[in-house]
Amino acid sequence: MGLQEIRTRIHKAEDAAGRAPGSVTLVAVSKKQPNDRVEAILEQGHRCFGENRVQEAAGKWPDFRECFQGIDLHLIGPLQTNKARQAFELFQAIHSVDRPKLAKTIARLAQEEGHCPDLFIQVNTGEEEQKAGILPAEADDFIKDCKGMDLPVKGLMCIPPVDEEASLHFALLAKIANRNGLEGLSMGMSGDFEKAIALGATHVRVGSAIFGERAY
Repeated sequence: MGLQEIRTRIHKAEDAAGRAPGSVTLVAVSKKQPNDRVEAILEQGHRCFGENRVQEAAGKWPDFRECFQGIDLHLIGPLQTNKARQAFELFQAIHSVDRPKLAKTIARLAQEEGHCPDLFIQVNTGEEEQKAGILPAEADDFIKDCKGMDLPVKGLMCIPPVDEEASLHFALLAKIANRNGLEGLSMGMSGDFEKAIALGATHVRVGSAIFGERAY
Protein backbone atom coordinates (compact mmCIF):
# COMPACT_ATOMS: atom_id res chain seq x y z
CA MET A 1 0.00 0.00 0.00
CA GLY A 2 2.82 2.36 0.79
CA LEU A 3 3.41 4.89 3.53
CA GLN A 4 1.08 7.61 2.28
CA GLU A 5 -1.95 5.32 1.99
CA ILE A 6 -1.40 3.99 5.52
CA ARG A 7 -1.12 7.56 6.83
CA THR A 8 -4.36 8.46 5.06
CA ARG A 9 -6.16 5.46 6.54
CA ILE A 10 -4.89 6.34 10.03
CA HIS A 11 -6.17 9.92 9.67
CA LYS A 12 -9.57 8.65 8.51
CA ALA A 13 -9.74 6.22 11.44
CA GLU A 14 -8.81 9.01 13.88
CA ASP A 15 -11.57 11.18 12.44
CA ALA A 16 -14.14 8.36 12.53
CA ALA A 17 -13.33 7.72 16.20
CA GLY A 18 -13.54 11.40 17.10
CA ARG A 19 -9.83 11.47 17.87
CA ALA A 20 -7.55 14.45 17.33
CA PRO A 21 -5.49 14.38 14.11
CA GLY A 22 -2.02 13.04 14.85
CA SER A 23 -3.04 11.33 18.10
CA VAL A 24 -1.91 7.95 16.73
CA THR A 25 1.79 7.22 16.19
CA LEU A 26 2.62 5.01 13.22
CA VAL A 27 5.43 2.59 14.10
CA ALA A 28 6.76 1.36 10.75
CA VAL A 29 7.89 -2.21 11.47
CA SER A 30 11.18 -2.57 9.62
CA LYS A 31 12.24 -5.99 10.93
CA LYS A 32 13.64 -8.29 8.23
CA GLN A 33 13.30 -5.53 5.63
CA PRO A 34 16.16 -4.74 3.23
CA ASN A 35 17.96 -1.48 3.96
CA ASP A 36 16.96 0.09 0.65
CA ARG A 37 13.27 -0.25 1.54
CA VAL A 38 13.84 1.28 4.97
CA GLU A 39 15.87 4.11 3.46
CA ALA A 40 13.04 4.84 1.00
CA ILE A 41 10.62 5.33 3.91
CA LEU A 42 13.15 7.53 5.74
CA GLU A 43 13.49 9.67 2.62
CA GLN A 44 9.71 10.19 2.66
CA GLY A 45 10.14 11.84 6.06
CA HIS A 46 8.98 9.06 8.36
CA ARG A 47 11.04 8.68 11.53
CA CYS A 48 9.32 6.18 13.88
CA PHE A 49 10.31 2.56 13.29
CA GLY A 50 9.91 -0.76 15.09
CA GLU A 51 12.39 -3.65 15.31
CA ASN A 52 11.92 -7.11 16.79
CA ARG A 53 15.48 -7.94 17.74
CA VAL A 54 18.24 -5.95 19.41
CA GLN A 55 20.92 -7.61 17.27
CA GLU A 56 19.24 -6.75 13.97
CA ALA A 57 18.65 -3.17 15.07
CA ALA A 58 22.30 -2.80 16.12
CA GLY A 59 23.42 -3.80 12.64
CA LYS A 60 21.08 -1.38 10.88
CA TRP A 61 20.24 1.80 12.74
CA PRO A 62 23.56 3.39 13.79
CA ASP A 63 24.38 3.91 10.09
CA PHE A 64 20.92 5.33 9.35
CA ARG A 65 21.25 7.72 12.28
CA GLU A 66 24.39 9.18 10.72
CA CYS A 67 22.34 10.17 7.66
CA PHE A 68 18.88 10.96 9.09
CA GLN A 69 18.04 13.14 12.10
CA GLY A 70 15.34 12.45 14.67
CA ILE A 71 14.93 8.68 14.32
CA ASP A 72 12.58 7.28 16.99
CA LEU A 73 13.27 3.55 17.33
CA HIS A 74 10.93 1.18 19.19
CA LEU A 75 11.66 -2.40 20.28
CA ILE A 76 8.48 -4.39 19.69
CA GLY A 77 9.89 -7.91 20.06
CA PRO A 78 10.99 -9.87 23.13
CA LEU A 79 13.91 -8.55 25.14
CA GLN A 80 16.40 -10.85 26.84
CA THR A 81 17.80 -9.44 30.06
CA ASN A 82 21.38 -9.82 28.77
CA LYS A 83 20.49 -7.53 25.82
CA ALA A 84 18.84 -4.86 27.97
CA ARG A 85 21.88 -2.58 28.24
CA GLN A 86 22.33 -2.61 24.47
CA ALA A 87 18.62 -1.87 24.08
CA PHE A 88 19.08 1.27 26.19
CA GLU A 89 21.62 2.54 23.66
CA LEU A 90 19.48 1.83 20.60
CA PHE A 91 15.81 2.35 21.44
CA GLN A 92 13.66 5.26 22.56
CA ALA A 93 10.82 2.91 23.56
CA ILE A 94 10.44 -0.75 24.56
CA HIS A 95 7.00 -2.29 23.99
CA SER A 96 7.73 -5.74 25.43
CA VAL A 97 8.22 -5.48 29.19
CA ASP A 98 6.70 -8.84 30.02
CA ARG A 99 8.09 -10.24 33.29
CA PRO A 100 9.38 -9.15 36.72
CA LYS A 101 13.01 -10.14 36.06
CA LEU A 102 13.17 -7.88 33.00
CA ALA A 103 11.50 -4.99 34.85
CA LYS A 104 14.07 -5.25 37.67
CA THR A 105 16.94 -5.33 35.17
CA ILE A 106 15.60 -2.23 33.38
CA ALA A 107 15.17 -0.43 36.73
CA ARG A 108 18.79 -1.18 37.67
CA LEU A 109 20.07 0.00 34.30
CA ALA A 110 17.97 3.17 34.50
CA GLN A 111 19.69 4.03 37.78
CA GLU A 112 23.13 3.32 36.30
CA GLU A 113 22.56 5.12 33.01
CA GLY A 114 20.51 8.04 34.29
CA HIS A 115 17.86 7.58 31.63
CA CYS A 116 15.35 4.99 30.44
CA PRO A 117 13.41 4.36 27.24
CA ASP A 118 9.64 4.78 27.38
CA LEU A 119 8.13 1.45 28.45
CA PHE A 120 5.02 -0.47 27.46
CA ILE A 121 3.99 -3.57 29.40
CA GLN A 122 3.06 -6.50 27.17
CA VAL A 123 -0.19 -8.18 28.21
CA ASN A 124 -0.97 -11.68 26.95
CA THR A 125 -4.66 -10.92 26.43
CA GLY A 126 -5.31 -14.29 24.80
CA GLU A 127 -3.56 -16.18 27.62
CA GLU A 128 -1.64 -18.15 24.99
CA GLU A 129 1.02 -20.49 26.38
CA GLN A 130 3.45 -19.86 23.52
CA LYS A 131 3.18 -16.07 23.73
CA ALA A 132 5.02 -13.67 26.02
CA GLY A 133 3.27 -11.19 28.25
CA ILE A 134 1.74 -10.70 31.67
CA LEU A 135 -1.61 -12.44 32.11
CA PRO A 136 -4.58 -10.06 32.39
CA ALA A 137 -5.33 -11.18 35.96
CA GLU A 138 -1.77 -10.29 37.00
CA ALA A 139 -1.46 -7.05 35.05
CA ASP A 140 -2.62 -4.64 37.77
CA ASP A 141 -0.07 -5.90 40.30
CA PHE A 142 2.74 -5.90 37.73
CA ILE A 143 1.95 -2.35 36.62
CA LYS A 144 1.96 -1.25 40.26
CA ASP A 145 5.32 -2.96 40.84
CA CYS A 146 6.84 -1.30 37.77
CA LYS A 147 5.62 2.12 38.87
CA GLY A 148 7.04 1.39 42.31
CA MET A 149 10.47 0.98 40.68
CA ASP A 150 10.08 4.45 39.11
CA LEU A 151 9.95 2.95 35.63
CA PRO A 152 8.52 5.25 32.92
CA VAL A 153 5.54 3.06 32.06
CA LYS A 154 3.70 4.85 29.24
CA GLY A 155 1.16 2.17 28.44
CA LEU A 156 0.34 -1.40 27.47
CA MET A 157 0.90 -3.57 24.39
CA CYS A 158 -0.83 -6.69 23.08
CA ILE A 159 -0.73 -9.09 20.13
CA PRO A 160 -4.17 -10.73 19.81
CA PRO A 161 -4.49 -14.42 18.87
CA VAL A 162 -4.64 -14.81 15.09
CA ASP A 163 -7.88 -16.81 15.19
CA GLU A 164 -9.90 -14.52 17.46
CA GLU A 165 -11.64 -11.18 16.95
CA ALA A 166 -8.93 -8.60 17.61
CA SER A 167 -11.37 -5.96 18.87
CA LEU A 168 -12.15 -8.01 21.98
CA HIS A 169 -8.48 -8.00 22.91
CA PHE A 170 -8.05 -4.30 22.13
CA ALA A 171 -11.03 -3.49 24.36
CA LEU A 172 -9.59 -5.61 27.19
CA LEU A 173 -6.20 -3.90 26.92
CA ALA A 174 -7.85 -0.47 26.97
CA LYS A 175 -9.85 -1.42 30.07
CA ILE A 176 -6.71 -2.54 31.94
CA ALA A 177 -4.85 0.63 30.91
CA ASN A 178 -7.73 2.90 31.93
CA ARG A 179 -8.08 1.50 35.43
CA ASN A 180 -4.32 1.87 35.96
CA GLY A 181 -4.13 5.44 34.70
CA LEU A 182 -2.12 4.61 31.57
CA GLU A 183 -2.75 6.46 28.32
CA GLY A 184 -0.51 4.55 25.90
CA LEU A 185 -1.96 1.63 23.93
CA SER A 186 0.35 -0.15 21.49
CA MET A 187 -2.07 -2.32 19.53
CA GLY A 188 -3.09 -2.94 15.96
CA MET A 189 -1.06 -4.19 13.00
CA SER A 190 -1.38 -4.17 9.21
CA GLY A 191 -4.66 -6.11 9.17
CA ASP A 192 -6.53 -4.49 12.05
CA PHE A 193 -5.06 -1.09 12.93
CA GLU A 194 -8.29 0.77 12.17
CA LYS A 195 -10.16 -1.36 14.73
CA ALA A 196 -7.39 -0.61 17.23
CA ILE A 197 -7.65 3.15 16.62
CA ALA A 198 -11.41 2.99 17.18
CA LEU A 199 -10.70 1.43 20.58
CA GLY A 200 -8.05 3.93 21.65
CA ALA A 201 -4.70 2.83 20.17
CA THR A 202 -1.98 5.46 20.50
CA HIS A 203 0.64 3.40 18.61
CA VAL A 204 -0.07 1.09 15.66
CA ARG A 205 2.61 -1.28 14.37
CA VAL A 206 2.43 -1.63 10.59
CA GLY A 207 5.07 -3.44 8.54
CA SER A 208 4.23 -5.37 5.38
CA ALA A 209 1.49 -2.94 4.34
CA ILE A 210 4.16 -0.23 4.12
CA PHE A 211 7.27 -2.09 3.01
CA GLY A 212 5.92 -5.14 1.20
CA GLU A 213 6.50 -8.74 2.23
CA ARG A 214 9.54 -9.35 4.41
CA ALA A 215 12.76 -10.77 3.00
CA TYR A 216 13.47 -13.80 5.22
